[in-house]
Amino acid sequence: MSISMFMMYVSFAGMFLLILSMGLIVWSRSKLRGWVQVVVSLLAYLCLISGGFIILYVVFSGPTR
Repeated sequence: MSISMFMMYVSFAGMFLLILSMGLIVWSRSKLRGWVQVVVSLLAYLCLISGGFIILYVVFSGPTR
C-alpha cells in the first residue's frame, strides 16, 4: 500500500471520529441523563479531540508522492 492510500484511510478514520463525536454529543444532550450522560459526553469529546488531531496531522503533513 502506498503512503498516499494510507493517508487517505487515516483521514477517513479522522472524519469518522468527528461524525461519531457529533452524534454522541447530540444523543447525550437530548436523550440521556445522569452518569450515563457524563460517560457518553466524555467519550464524544475524546473522539472529537482525537479526530481533530488526526485531521490536523493529515492536512499539515503535506503532499505525498
